[in-house]
Amino acid sequence: MPTMDLTELMRILRDCAGQDESVDFEGDIADVSFEDLGYDSLALLQAAGMTEREHDVRLDDEAVAAATTPRELLSTINQSMAAESL
Repeated sequence: MPTMDLTELMRILRDCAGQDESVDFEGDIADVSFEDLGYDSLALLQAAGMTEREHDVRLDDEAVAAATTPRELLSTINQSMAAESL
């Protein structure tokens, strides 16, 4: 079953919206809010779109918008990927 990890998610976010130079992306950021990481809802929707294209998966926009941390967004993405691989 395919899954996405934190490294890939952060690559997609950086590709879509850049990276806030004042944030340490090398630490444990899985539970840091997207707001504290410098990403807004538009960046998350762009990242969701890129994820859909790269992984041929459909993500629920409301679930993406409800995610407040990378861990929550990864859970949403990986659940969708698992459901579509059945």
